[in-house]
Amino acid sequence: MTGPMTGPRGARPRRTLSPGNIMLYGTLIVVCLYYILPLWVMVMTSLKGMPEIRMGNIFSPPVEVTFQPWVKAWAEACTGLNCDGLSRGFWNSVRILVPSVILSIAVASVNGYALVNWRFRGSDVFFTILIFGSFIPYQVMLYPIVILLREIGLYGSLWGLIIVHTIFGMPILTLLFRNYFSSIPEELFKAARVDGAGFWGIYFRIMLPMSLPIFVVAIILQVTGIWNDFLFGVVYTKPEVYPMTVQLNNIVNSVQGVKEYNVNMAATLLTGLVPLLVYFISGKLFVRGIAAGAVKG
Repeated sequence: MTGPMTGPRGARPRRTLSPGNIMLYGTLIVVCLYYILPLWVMVMTSLKGMPEIRMGNIFSPPVEVTFQPWVKAWAEACTGLNCDGLSRGFWNSVRILVPSVILSIAVASVNGYALVNWRFRGSDVFFTILIFGSFIPYQVMLYPIVILLREIGLYGSLWGLIIVHTIFGMPILTLLFRNYFSSIPEELFKAARVDGAGFWGIYFRIMLPMSLPIFVVAIILQVTGIWNDFLFGVVYTKPEVYPMTVQLNNIVNSVQGVKEYNVNMAATLLTGLVPLLVYFISGKLFVRGIAAGAVKG
């Protein structure tokens, strides 16, 4: 026999429209509007013709949708003597991005793996130098790297910029991989050593298959950082190999002819599409990688 029926125990459920919830959701709505409204204005402006832009409201949708600004931004917008739009800059950015991401992540992952599982004499000093390098302002290194690239014959070339992005991306990536690999149980490493696996065998057969989240984090950080870079692109390359961000700056700040706001907005959106796609495709893995080891020490 059980005792008499009793009511539910525990804390009473909070009201949905409590003052705390109203303040929380109100703040979130304001923040969302802060980021969404500029994007809305850019998209709507890029789909309007110039007569409608001059006479209409910037927040209103286009009366007559036109994709001509997008076409002109991609293939016809002028920057000085060149009138090939962003297309040339896009392919230059791709040619810079792919090898830079592959080289920096490959080297940094091996560095992080060695610092955790194959400690060598002076490894702590090496790691300290790497961490210190990640906090050096880029502006301090601009001129010395110009001299270095000039001496080796790579100044003004795509490969010179690729080397710069690879070197500057390595410190923070090494930290990420070191922290992630340190979160993997050491017993797996010891068991592989007992079975006769060597440095590369453990790296490729054990570490890599377990490290997809942190590789996604590294890819997102490098893709967005390299693709959005303007400073290195304008300093270490020449007009023939300018990346997309430099081309965008030249189009938006061009003083020739009429200021075409629809073309400028379309060019800006085109330039930002690659980082946005990377975030949308791999967002969940990015969060998993950060939570699994990117902030562990």
